[in-house]
Amino acid sequence: LLPTPLYEYLASGTDDEQTLAENESAFKYWYLRPRVMRPVGSISTAVTLFGQKLALPVFISPAGVHALCDEVHGECASARAAQRAGTLFGLSQHATRSIEQVAGACAVAQGRNANLWYQCYILKDRDMTLRLVRRAANAGYRGIFLTVDSVRFGFREADARNGWSALPEPHRLVNYDEEIAIKPQYSESKKSVWLSPEKSVDKTKIYAGDEDAWDQNTEQLFEQNPTWEDVRWLKREACHDLPLIIKGIMTAEDAIEAVKAGADGVMVSNHGGRGLDGALAAIDALPEVVAAVGDKVPVLMDSGVRRGTDVLKALALGASAVGIGKPVFFALAVGGENAVVNLLQILKREVEAAMAICGVESVADAKRSLVTRHPNGGVTRYTRSKL
Repeated sequence: LLPTPLYEYLASGTDDEQTLAENESAFKYWYLRPRVMRPVGSISTAVTLFGQKLALPVFISPAGVHALCDEVHGECASARAAQRAGTLFGLSQHATRSIEQVAGACAVAQGRNANLWYQCYILKDRDMTLRLVRRAANAGYRGIFLTVDSVRFGFREADARNGWSALPEPHRLVNYDEEIAIKPQYSESKKSVWLSPEKSVDKTKIYAGDEDAWDQNTEQLFEQNPTWEDVRWLKREACHDLPLIIKGIMTAEDAIEAVKAGADGVMVSNHGGRGLDGALAAIDALPEVVAAVGDKVPVLMDSGVRRGTDVLKALALGASAVGIGKPVFFALAVGGENAVVNLLQILKREVEAAMAICGVESVADAKRSLVTRHPNGGVTRYTRSKL
């Protein structure tokens, strides 16, 4: 269905792909403890996240270039699917449809587009960072994901092997196209002062640069000397009335720092195994992050969620909701918007079934006691039976 270079771009991870593989397999080492003889006649998968009601505790994580799998509609299709399923859609800064296009595709009769959130990076060009976030706020987005694990991208051998060093035409990272000038850019914050050469960007290189893997050619945009003060700055300057979720947290220490810096929530994520290889699976990093922040802020997670039982395990370990990424791309490729709706409906049915069998009637009832490690230490290899 998909050409090999595109499939491997979407499906692969970095280096030896250890973290990519363990993101999924690690769920198999957490076991559910079903409780019986409990009322489950009114199962509800609904959750409320920052005042926004979701029909299920699964949302579409921000991930770029959806038009690679739906050339006509791109991110507009995925966003509409999330809206139809009653859940949240995260628009990546590396989207192939603009902030405003996606908002228009999900326009509602009154108020904000309740299911839309925007994901940003701290860029070398701080003014562009603010302009992009403010555009999202003005377009009605309800929250901001700040991705903090991508000052550099890990090396993706599959992309280098396949010659995937450029974003295929005619696809564009349209939000950058609307913001970046080839000449050095005027700084709004300093008025009449041009940005220094190292902070200006040759926009042609984000499409086809010197690196063997295309994603690495976008690294030039990102601030490589970030501090937690940048989180305070972004919250103060652009997110004071929007929830700010710090995405890419994998340790208790960073979770605490994020909350101290003013984050309204944290998101456990290893970029789907596409960042640092050799990092813990996200589900295994989740417990220490939850323990560190307590009930101060919600904790979200993504990376490796594939089944309704995965969702229930994450909820029991303290996640408020979980995101999915790779499955969305493959659903888009198979059947566009309707296939993404079907994907979310399948997950909802699976979550409902798992909840019922475990004696859990609402998401709030999914407690830590619902999951355990295997008595033998969880070292038994999981092998799927052959039908």
